[in-house]
Amino acid sequence: MKFRYLLLAIGLLTLVMACKQGEQDTRVGLTPAIGERMQMAPFKKDSLTDKTIIDSKQLDGQMLLVTFFASWCPPCIQEIPALITLQDSFKSKGFSVIAFSVDEGDLAPLQKLINKFGINYPVLLADPVVTRSFGGVTGIPATFLVNRQGQIVKKYLGYVGHDFLEEDIKSMLGAG
Repeated sequence: MKFRYLLLAIGLLTLVMACKQGEQDTRVGLTPAIGERMQMAPFKKDSLTDKTIIDSKQLDGQMLLVTFFASWCPPCIQEIPALITLQDSFKSKGFSVIAFSVDEGDLAPLQKLINKFGINYPVLLADPVVTRSFGGVTGIPATFLVNRQGQIVKKYLGYVGHDFLEEDIKSMLGAG
């Protein structure tokens, strides 16, 4: 009997803690209802690629492929050449790749990776606010297709091949 009360108390405490955590989140509705699209949250960060400041307001009206990655993640590194090619192919059509690195601590390996591949798109450092704004990034690579209205329209988990991404980008660019 005491064990049941203990389990009930733990369950209630867990429920209270979950509710408290939801109250602290400044962004309501991180997971939209089925059929709805989630708006990308604004950000302003330094680009490690070219040392400029990237403000999401600059990107209004552009289609984006936003990826979360790390310098120590083999599938993430495998995607880089495809992302470089996509940036080259579609930049003139109002498209950009934006990469958020989840690397922490010493950024030398990340900078070395940027230089080695000659990354041609902005690489920014992710933080908890940014990862939450994309619905909570829990694994990498995680990539999001964002339409010209700033809405997240597609989510890719894990490695995604160039042809698959290119087909979705062409489709979205053709749609408006």
